[in-house]
Amino acid sequence: MLRARQEFARSGEQAAAGFLRANGYKIIARNYKNKFGEIDIIAREKDTWVFVEVKARRSESFGPPEAAVDKFKQGQISRAALMFLKENKLLEEKARFDVVSLRYTGQLPRINLIKNAFELDGRYSY
Repeated sequence: MLRARQEFARSGEQAAAGFLRANGYKIIARNYKNKFGEIDIIAREKDTWVFVEVKARRSESFGPPEAAVDKFKQGQISRAALMFLKENKLLEEKARFDVVSLRYTGQLPRINLIKNAFELDGRYSY
């Protein structure tokens, strides 16, 4: 069961990366991890660093996919993104947080991109 979920998540991330590329994003890293958490996709869109969380669902029994990016998850992503920016001396660059939600109702997912899905949690600063 765990393996099936991992495969589902991986295929969702693959679809999201393709969607982002088709919409002008340059993928820099996937599944970036540090001590604060994981970021599904790090990309560039023009002059902006974009930290992307990908959520996929087969049904909406537990709500829409993007609802899973709650305050706790936003905090993890915020901290991980700040560490990435610090490590790469990019703190002066523009950055934002996007969410890609995928709803599988058939073979192909309905993909929704939410730009600026949330702000950097004020508790975390550089």
